[in-house]
Amino acid sequence: MCEQQFLVFKTVAESKNITLAAKKLHMSQPSISLQIQNLEDHYGARLLDRTNKGVTLTRAGQVFYDNVCKILDMLHEAREQVNALGEDKRSEVYLGATLTIGEYVLPHLLAYLYRVRPDIDFKVKIANTEVISQDVLEKNIHIGFIEGPIPPNRDLKIESFWQDELVVVIPYHHPWAERDSISLAELPQERMIVREVGSGTRKVMELALEEQGFDPSLLNITMELGSTQAIKQVVSAGLGMTVLSALTVRRECDQRVFKALRIQDAPVYRPLNILTHAQTAQTKDERYLIDLVHNRKLLSEVISMDYCAMDGLGAVSGWTSVKKADRVVRGAGSGDSSGAIPG
Repeated sequence: MCEQQFLVFKTVAESKNITLAAKKLHMSQPSISLQIQNLEDHYGARLLDRTNKGVTLTRAGQVFYDNVCKILDMLHEAREQVNALGEDKRSEVYLGATLTIGEYVLPHLLAYLYRVRPDIDFKVKIANTEVISQDVLEKNIHIGFIEGPIPPNRDLKIESFWQDELVVVIPYHHPWAERDSISLAELPQERMIVREVGSGTRKVMELALEEQGFDPSLLNITMELGSTQAIKQVVSAGLGMTVLSALTVRRECDQRVFKALRIQDAPVYRPLNILTHAQTAQTKDERYLIDLVHNRKLLSEVISMDYCAMDGLGAVSGWTSVKKADRVVRGAGSGDSSGAIPG
């Protein structure tokens, strides 16, 4: 049996739908069905039960699926090890990150790695938590950095690497700017600028406030905007205050554009997480990056130091290729977002 047939079977089993699997693999449905039929004929067992609603694994199919996953992981690891032996072979690490991390953490991290590990090329995709999680599952990216929670999945390993504090952000000329904190009870006293309903940033804010016993409906919301940057512009103009990640306003606070006030009743935090495939071993270069991110002291220094200004790296978006050899950073756009990691 060839690796392609194993991959087709695994994708169908996980999608539970031949049409979805065909789209993911960029294959026709008849080709998918033929490969599944060839597998069943070869092993002399029915691997999938087919219904109008989709497909499910039979008992034999579940056993076969578990072993196929192991085989594909072993083949992936074998390729990584063989590639590492090649002369002048540069390592590639595919990363995915949600927006806040992609804008305010990853550029500093990549600029630092640009200096200390010039032998690694990083390719970065910025997307929401759901997309990044799916890409890790499908092994389109090696390491994901996410802000939001994800449903439990035995094939995903999630590790917290940073506790991101949510702070109340006001203009530096605001009467409260002489203070360092604010109570939850004071929040309704000022106009509040927030993200639109349904955005991940707003959900995180509302959930965090609810966990502290505060009803978000009590906020005096006067404006809803579609981006964090737009909110920052409106707040700096003195049209209200907002609740944002401390990471997103660090520079403006240093420049005395904003003042960040901690919530004094109980500081509100949200975890920033590393997401990896639980059934796949990391390469030494992937492990290097994970260990670096877990080093809180070093990561704090990396974020505080303006490596981006030193090396000309800014926020990344879409697929971005960070090339160390020729000192070039280029965006590849969103068209490549569905491509799997090259073997």
